[in-house]
Amino acid sequence: MISRLKGQHGSGIREANTYLGQKYVVADSSLIPELLQVLRDQEHFDYCVDITAVHYPDREKQFEVVWILYSFPRNERIRVKASYAEVESVPSAVPIWPTANWLEREVFDMFGIRFEGHPDLKRILLPDGWKGHPLRKDYGIIQQDQEWVQINLGIESGQ
Repeated sequence: MISRLKGQHGSGIREANTYLGQKYVVADSSLIPELLQVLRDQEHFDYCVDITAVHYPDREKQFEVVWILYSFPRNERIRVKASYAEVESVPSAVPIWPTANWLEREVFDMFGIRFEGHPDLKRILLPDGWKGHPLRKDYGIIQQDQEWVQINLGIESGQ
């Protein structure tokens, strides 16, 4: 499979390896829409298990987005990773896997990463008026939206 992907995408597949029995591919962000489509259609990764991200504030491309895919016919998982700058949008995987809808909304809510082409990108876990994105490393561990708590709950924060 990796040979086929490298044959189709060349140096756009930056790394392909296995770590502790888990396969992963690191790809150039420009390849992501096509690569995800190929993994579904040709390699039979028919289920998008999860989409998540990691925040590296000191990198030029601060966010690494991770798609965790599963193939029922192959009984196999693969992780696809790509790096994005804070100002870049990530192409939505909802047209490929409808299950990506709420997964992308969670990544948007927790990291502030925008998914271009998402049908309804809005917060899913936190209230609409919440400020900040709690899974970013620049969001303080004790920080919370003091103003929102005061206005909406009428109490002082317990932090």
